[in-house]
Amino acid sequence: MRSLRFLPVLLLGLAGCQDALDSVSNKVEHPLPAKLVNKMKANDMSTRSPIMMRIFKEEGVLEVWKQKGNGRYDIIASYEICKWSGKLGPKFKEGDRQAPEGYYRIYPSQMNPNSSYYLSFNMGFPNSYDRSHNRTGTNLMVHGACSSAGCYSMTDEQVLEIYGFARDAFKGGQEYFLVEALPFRMTPENMARHRDSEHFEFWKMLKTGYDHFELTKRPPKVEVCERRYVFNQVPEQENMAFRAAQACPPAQVPQALASAHYSYEKSWNEAFNAAVAKLDREEARELAAAQQEAEREANRAEREARRAAEIAANGGEPPANPVVSLFSAANPLTALTPGTGAPATAPSAGAAQEAAQPQAPEQTAQADTGVPVPTPSPLAAGPQAGPAAQGNEDKPFWKIWSRN
Repeated sequence: MRSLRFLPVLLLGLAGCQDALDSVSNKVEHPLPAKLVNKMKANDMSTRSPIMMRIFKEEGVLEVWKQKGNGRYDIIASYEICKWSGKLGPKFKEGDRQAPEGYYRIYPSQMNPNSSYYLSFNMGFPNSYDRSHNRTGTNLMVHGACSSAGCYSMTDEQVLEIYGFARDAFKGGQEYFLVEALPFRMTPENMARHRDSEHFEFWKMLKTGYDHFELTKRPPKVEVCERRYVFNQVPEQENMAFRAAQACPPAQVPQALASAHYSYEKSWNEAFNAAVAKLDREEARELAAAQQEAEREANRAEREARRAAEIAANGGEPPANPVVSLFSAANPLTALTPGTGAPATAPSAGAAQEAAQPQAPEQTAQADTGVPVPTPSPLAAGPQAGPAAQGNEDKPFWKIWSRN
């Protein structure tokens, strides 16, 4: 019922979206919304300045970054990816339904205005890095229609804007724009969480390009040599080329960037080690809790097995619980009942000696007749003996207690 209550609102939203798309007479040339144009102006960007895109699988986000007047890039739009297929990690072969990860150049020829998925552009998989590792796949796209079999799929309304950003950048003279397709934002915490992945070394390689962009806010210059990505490498000679499956030519990162990256990596590694230590502690606590729960389960299972064995030995009937009689020898209350059973504790030495002495006649009579005989109080005055008592019988009481 709760879902049905919101159904009219949902249908109205879908109808509004459809109306907006139906009003687009030429989707290929449809201008960007005025709100985006105004945002670009406010951030010192032109509609035709170069762009760059970043994709984060785990966060499910596609970001569009645009060049400002100072040459640095700033984010202009962020879109929730409608659907991507596969899991974290690179694409390996045709048909694995895995969305690719890596650095891909998008040229005007890769734009598809006649896509079956509203609008799209081809990511250029496999690139030279993928081919050097014999990875295969075709038609890996960013497109509309919210359906994916290895692609990054957006809604039609989203891809209309994304396509518009690329179209305008190409009109401004950009040769190609770069798409960074990454598993997640490469923070120390995220890398620590995924440190046991089989793809961790691959992600560490991608992270260098990610770091360079974080430091410079400019798309990294991406090359491939020795079957690995290298970033912002300046060859010693201009005619030296990077070949994906060949040795890297003599080259180095500009000194300012190299120094900045060294300091960045130092602090990043400290944060990464701290994150790993924290996760290790949490995992140790979880493991200890799991072991305790396993022990409790084992104990319960053992008790149930004993109970089942007792029932089986009793002919299928549960054994009766033992009943303790108030007058049985096992009952501790018996020791408090006169004349029944053995005393709860052994008699003391004094009690044993008293029992060995001859009983007084009154006690004997009581034992013989069963008639109770009063026992004289030990506080009652008895006949006095000794010299102090002699001669006091005929004296007045005041003279008895007199000092004289």
